[in-house]
Amino acid sequence: MVQAEEFRQHFPGLRDIVHLCSCSQGAQSDRTIVAMNEFMNSWRNGIAPWDEWMGMADRAREAFAALINASPRDVAVVSCASEAAFQVASTQEYRPERAAIVTNDLEFPSIAHVWLAAQQKGAEVRFATETDGVVATEQYLELIDESVALVSVPLVTYANGMRFAVEEISQKAHQVGAKVVVDAYQGAGVIPIDVNTMGCDYLFSGALKYLLGIPGIAFLWTRPEVGREVEPILTGWFARQSPFAFTPRVLDYSPDARRFQTGTPGIAAAYASAAGLSLINETDPRDVLQHVETLADVLQEGLIDLGYDLYSPLSVPARGPQVAVYSQNPEPLSAFLKARHIYASPRGRAIRLSLHFYNNVEDVKRTIQAFAAFRDEHPRSVSVL
Repeated sequence: MVQAEEFRQHFPGLRDIVHLCSCSQGAQSDRTIVAMNEFMNSWRNGIAPWDEWMGMADRAREAFAALINASPRDVAVVSCASEAAFQVASTQEYRPERAAIVTNDLEFPSIAHVWLAAQQKGAEVRFATETDGVVATEQYLELIDESVALVSVPLVTYANGMRFAVEEISQKAHQVGAKVVVDAYQGAGVIPIDVNTMGCDYLFSGALKYLLGIPGIAFLWTRPEVGREVEPILTGWFARQSPFAFTPRVLDYSPDARRFQTGTPGIAAAYASAAGLSLINETDPRDVLQHVETLADVLQEGLIDLGYDLYSPLSVPARGPQVAVYSQNPEPLSAFLKARHIYASPRGRAIRLSLHFYNNVEDVKRTIQAFAAFRDEHPRSVSVL
């Protein structure tokens, strides 16, 4: 298995910068550069090489399936996480006695908006509330009863890197007959995922963050026994049993997860995604998680010593691959870091510092030094608490 230093060598840009914004966009790898060139060459030389392009979409599907220990037959290629969430929400039956969707205040807004839109179909949305950057598992469990149709739980929240107790929440949901959907976007690629033991019924992730791809492609896994009950209303020719049969009067849904697909997939994004996932799948997920947790420990201790208040949880397993720092206005702090070639991700009331297998101790030390310099220049901007 590839170790951290060898993994880092695949990212030539990291010689000049510190990349701490994987929660927004992963770093560019040498394989992604090659893959994008291959796509451009295929377009130039093949003109319209659809067999090759569809094969690449399947390679991306297979690589994601391998990452989560699933069969490729149970993975649909979609355009984004919002589309994946819609395919889940729109194929639920919201009966009066079982109409609730449970979500939380740290859900990514685009996903929460899909659940809220399901109210047009009769759903009722319940939110577990955030307190000091945490959504308590106990509160989630209290909201889950026999009236719940669907429970949405992020693997890791975008807001501050809090990691949710997916297995425990899934167990309670299944006890009362509810289904569970996991947004793995902020964890896939750094947190080991096995859908056979996680307990969820649906799981989705896009490729542009920790999976080292670009925008335009995402993946939806569905447990076979629950993903075939209701036919999706958002559909298209790639959801058909034989897409290239071109039969406009036949609506025959694919017997596998392809039934959740719609139109032509993002081919360029498929090339990039397959390349990024190939790197991820050469690592041991346990090594990746341990490496990231070790760096996060050093980073958060250094920031606390400087007087910064953290928005992210302070310990594992509650903390994911992100250390979030409270800031009254994170944009100036982000600009200060960027001037020193350190790239973070400001969002809301915090600046997010996300770590990947390609980061190292030198990245963390350089970042702590930059935060010290910012504190010295802007002492009133260190904390909002």
